Amino acid sequence: MSWFFWALLSAFFAALTAVLAKVGVTGVDPNLATAVRTTVVLLFTWALFFALSPLRSLGTLQSRNWLFLALSGLATGLSWVCYFRALHLGEASRVAPVDKLSVVFVIVLAAIFLHEKVSWTHWAGGFLILAGAALLAWKN
Repeated sequence: MSWFFWALLSAFFAALTAVLAKVGVTGVDPNLATAVRTTVVLLFTWALFFALSPLRSLGTLQSRNWLFLALSGLATGLSWVCYFRALHLGEASRVAPVDKLSVVFVIVLAAIFLHEKVSWTHWAGGFLILAGAALLAWKN
């Protein structure tokens, strides 16, 4: 299966996450909701690792991997805290599109820090995502 298949599954589960989280955060402190979700993710991912990956792969982690994975984890945590706060305060159908502006940020950051080539299709797609998020977030 290609990266595209997995990316579509990721998008589907992200959409499901927004709907389920909106229901789950109702009447609950968003930080508590984030902590519960994070605990479930932690247990699930370690169970998945132990079930499907060889233990010796733990030895492949080098200090650079640890550093950047830890920083990525911190960024994920901050993203989730902000996302759950936004869901607590707003409608899922408006919060999720704004959250997906992360795609536009990835295009820019990947060009700057990873030196990825950004074509006109990246910019056009990024603009359409930006326009779509703004349109969906607009209060009628």
